[in-house]
Amino acid sequence: MSRPPLDPRDLDEVVDWVRPGWDGLRGARLFVAGGTGFFGTWLLESLLRAEARLGLGVEATVLTRNPDGFRERSPQVALHPSVRLHAGDVRSFELPRTRFTHLVHCAAASSDVPDDLEQLDVIVGGTTRLLDLAVSSGARRFLLASSGAVYAGLPAGMIHVPESHPGAPDPMATRSSYGQAKRIAEHLCALYAARHGLEPVIARGFAFVGPHLPLDKHFAIGNFIRDGLAGRAIQVSGDGTPLRSYLYGSDLAAWLWTILLSGTPCRPYNVGSEAAISVGELARVAAGLFQVSFEIARQPAAGAQPERYVPSTERARTELGVSQHVNLADAIQRTAKWLRN
Repeated sequence: MSRPPLDPRDLDEVVDWVRPGWDGLRGARLFVAGGTGFFGTWLLESLLRAEARLGLGVEATVLTRNPDGFRERSPQVALHPSVRLHAGDVRSFELPRTRFTHLVHCAAASSDVPDDLEQLDVIVGGTTRLLDLAVSSGARRFLLASSGAVYAGLPAGMIHVPESHPGAPDPMATRSSYGQAKRIAEHLCALYAARHGLEPVIARGFAFVGPHLPLDKHFAIGNFIRDGLAGRAIQVSGDGTPLRSYLYGSDLAAWLWTILLSGTPCRPYNVGSEAAISVGELARVAAGLFQVSFEIARQPAAGAQPERYVPSTERARTELGVSQHVNLADAIQRTAKWLRN
């Protein structure tokens, strides 16, 4: 089933926020892995919008396990004359005998995949394969979509985690495979940079909202939007205390393009919003926007510290000049409008 294209106004925002950085992609040849996911969809559609407006002369080869399915779901991307599809699994695809200038790696098993070994293999094996392609194709710039899951052990009182935070997931915790794999992927980038002269740039993503965000996974905001659109009461399964923050898709895409084009190699950048909100407060905001009720399953334990997943974005803001443009309420409303259409 074909998915509607992103709102042209959202895409124009990305184009405007990245300018004049787009000049760095004039005549570029990109290889994109993960082009059908949330990150990849926003990147590809905004790239094609920039191509239409600015005449970049860019070409993108997109890795996909199912080219026919991609053409059916996203014909506005898959059938575009600037896009070529390359069939294969990210761990084992045949390396194209083509020169590329930039590689974009957004492919990964998400953190809710039940098989932890499979998740680790997809992330680590896929990153290795794509780094090998960067070497063989002559590409120097390599964007790795990493994750805030690389952090752990936040001290009491730390709300916004900086890139310098040394805490890491426990390697003996079997459910930490996603964060462990992302750490290994980042380390692989550093090793390939040292050995082969690549310029890998790292984007540590936190939480996001926007069209194409799954509504039936572990993303609280997606579940809340789903229930609000259906006119159902919004349900918080826990105590509502965990702290999150959300960056809208157009902001996300602008940040990722800026990191690819201007980021310092092997210097990770957090990508997300600093506007912390509890899950319970998020439910209240969403319920107000959709005019439904909300329920929180249980009361918080006395004296318990809320779990936190909120970035410090000072590095990206000061070094790259990015900022958050779309606030949370607007982001939810834009997402709902796209879903209704």
